[in-house]
Amino acid sequence: MEFHESIVAIAAGVGLSAAAGLRVFVPLFIASLAIQFGYLEVNESFAWLGHWTATVALGTAALLEVGVYYIPWLDNVLDTIATPAAIIAGTAATAAVLPELGPALEWVIAILVGGGSAGVVQGASVLARGTSTAGSGGLGNPVVSTGELGGSVGISLLAVFLPILALIIVAVLLFFVIRLFLRLFRRRRVSPA
Repeated sequence: MEFHESIVAIAAGVGLSAAAGLRVFVPLFIASLAIQFGYLEVNESFAWLGHWTATVALGTAALLEVGVYYIPWLDNVLDTIATPAAIIAGTAATAAVLPELGPALEWVIAILVGGGSAGVVQGASVLARGTSTAGSGGLGNPVVSTGELGGSVGISLLAVFLPILALIIVAVLLFFVIRLFLRLFRRRRVSPA
């Protein structure tokens, strides 16, 4: 694989991983469809993602996940499960599209870049939902859920069709999220206990 193709593959992986931070199964479902229709290539160890059984299973999981996030008290509970699941899904999404670089390097990149992107985005999602729950008693959570779903679908589609643009958007998003986390951390350290 050429250098340019490697960059495009990494960009697609980062986009899918960040989308997994918003919804765990939506980007995997979109990736599965894209593989089936020839829009996305995965390495051999993730060829199973392109089978109809995987597409149906991921589509069903995505529908259930989307539905549960519209139940205000259950969405916060689901976040405790979704956080590690998003990191795993982000790692897998990046690993799936990476070119053959050798297993050690592939998994290091997948864990750091894919899992890291998914984890940071999921952290922001949890923070947004918690803020919404505290401010509206959970009544505003469906609005947050709709935004997260739209973001997950949009970033996933960009990752498949315009991966470099997806990478740029995710990089900007991650910059602002990390900056927000640093501000909150500093504010906590400064405020008296």
